[in-house]
Amino acid sequence: MAIFKRGQVYWYHFLFNGKHIQESTKQRNPRVARNIEAAHRTALANGEVGIRERKQLSLADFLKAEFLPFVVSKFKAAKPRTLRYYQYGAKTLQASDFASLDVRDITDQHAGQYAARRSSLSPSTVNCGLRTLRRALSLAYQWGKLDRMPKITMAKGERQRERILTDVEATAYLAACPQPWKDCATIMLGTAMRPSEVFALRWENVLLNVHDGMLQITDGKSRAARRMLPLVPAVYDALKARYDAQRSPTTGWVFSADTKSGHLEGGSAKNQHAAALNAINKKAKKNKTPKLAPFPPYCLRHTALTNLAAAGCDAFTLARIAGHSSITITQRYCHPQADAIERAFLKLSDTPATPPQPSSSEAPLAKRV
Repeated sequence: MAIFKRGQVYWYHFLFNGKHIQESTKQRNPRVARNIEAAHRTALANGEVGIRERKQLSLADFLKAEFLPFVVSKFKAAKPRTLRYYQYGAKTLQASDFASLDVRDITDQHAGQYAARRSSLSPSTVNCGLRTLRRALSLAYQWGKLDRMPKITMAKGERQRERILTDVEATAYLAACPQPWKDCATIMLGTAMRPSEVFALRWENVLLNVHDGMLQITDGKSRAARRMLPLVPAVYDALKARYDAQRSPTTGWVFSADTKSGHLEGGSAKNQHAAALNAINKKAKKNKTPKLAPFPPYCLRHTALTNLAAAGCDAFTLARIAGHSSITITQRYCHPQADAIERAFLKLSDTPATPPQPSSSEAPLAKRV
């Protein structure tokens, strides 16, 4: 007998003549579920029913009928960029060679073939389709359409945003940034916020005292993204100057702009970021000094989190600051250097060793000896 609970009801599964049988009992009582399983086993053994043919569900049909409606309902209002990401990924999967296969027959081998056929594209573009496939199969598993979740391997070579700016590079970069991106970059370096969180910052969620303050992030990729962060002096000065320039607003976007969303968006920010890099490197060429290697804006957040970790912030606190739902993600920002490892061992060696004390059961024996 083998039953398991999925959601609120019990399912059963077993092998009969080498074939896997799995169905929902639609019952919440485990005893009733076991009786239903036993009855099905008996009926099969007596030849009263044949092996039930599973209903075919192609990947293309699942994407169209179930996956895409789900992502539209989930992300259309709150995260339109995420919706467009999955829609593009689903479009490439629907045009793939295995789109007509049953979702239960798709393996990592098909994912590898998908990546190989698109090797001329960037790894990020290929991984868009693979991440969409992984998310779709995960949902199919959660909804009881798959017996197991297959592993889907991502394409290698995707650009990682792990560049860490030095203090000199960060200072030079901020000096070359045009507004409002300069204030956004300052906030990212001082709070480790995501670019999208900075763009969507509202005055209702900013508290400015005489010399310091706090800001609140009310939305994000997960529940952990909602958090409160203190303002370091550089961030306080940037927000205070903007607050005064906007005549002490109590509501509205901190970085308002003439866009569909009403605030600064990624496209404009990337243009200002590119202009800053270009200005720095033109000056470096003129002065015959080293150029600043290009980096994506997200590296400002990575730099801030790495600096916090280097300053002694533990991984769990760092996860809270970053708004991560998993400590595994936070570990990407912890890069212990040789001197940090040496300091850790020095602390251990500086701790006086405590000689072991005999337990109460051993004490009488010591006296007798």
